[in-house]
Amino acid sequence: MKTKVSIIGAGHVGATAAHLIFQSGLADIVLYDIMQGTPQGKALDLMEAAPLWGISSSAFGTNDLADTAGSAVVVVTAGLPRKPGMSRDDLLLANKEIITNVVGETSRISPECIFIIVTNPMDIMTHVAWKASGFSPQKVMGMGGVLDASRFRTFIAMELGVSPQDVEAMVMGGHGDLMVPLPRFTTVKGVPLPELLPHERIEELIRRTRNGGAEIVALLKTGSAYYAPAASVFEMVRSIVLDQKRVLPCAAYLNGEYGVSGFFVGVPVILGGKGVEKIIELRLTDGEKAEFTKSAASVKELLENQRLT
Repeated sequence: MKTKVSIIGAGHVGATAAHLIFQSGLADIVLYDIMQGTPQGKALDLMEAAPLWGISSSAFGTNDLADTAGSAVVVVTAGLPRKPGMSRDDLLLANKEIITNVVGETSRISPECIFIIVTNPMDIMTHVAWKASGFSPQKVMGMGGVLDASRFRTFIAMELGVSPQDVEAMVMGGHGDLMVPLPRFTTVKGVPLPELLPHERIEELIRRTRNGGAEIVALLKTGSAYYAPAASVFEMVRSIVLDQKRVLPCAAYLNGEYGVSGFFVGVPVILGGKGVEKIIELRLTDGEKAEFTKSAASVKELLENQRLT
């Protein structure tokens, strides 16, 4: 019997993540949405592509959360989309109720699952999901850091004219305007980024990374990014299902690491079959630590304003 991965929300991000996981043959997919016919149609479309991709996985669409029972991983993308002029924080109140209801039910019927939260504002929604699940925080995480690092890698590769495969990047902090890309821990085939680009150019790439989601929203006008977020989900699901123990930046629950306690924020972790198996503490400079502390404080402030801590 194959591993079961359920994706809550059959919009662009959810459906594209389902596509990537299904085509890889990594797991059987359950695609859930409240819209009648949408998850069923997209799942059937995937199944009809299976002979062409040479895979034997199954994809099933449903409007009933009961069909997600027994999932190993539950990816939550459900929620209102980000629109032009909206910050991630504007979405908080609208999406809080959705996440609470969905995670409360899926945690009950898949008590051994691991949650990956994509819904924005992602750091806050991850905390909401953890509370709703009653799970160990190691089994609940947010996707943002993988996406932010991928964007940073992309812009560096474009700037230097190199393959993005040869770029490794680290981004910490909240998934928002105060995220903390770390040039000192970012390399091109092992060469530290500060040795390849002047400070001014690096700062410009950091600004573009912080504005990466908003840049796409402004271009699309009626939607938000989904290819890169879905690919980020796939990277995380693969590391969990195959117990790869990849070192990835994710929103993880901190309990004293980096001087932060009691909430989720982006840090490098070892991601494996048990979820967040270890939080890696980097030796930050005073400047890096100050930026991270500021970013984490903004997440904490939002939580406190919503009385979630």
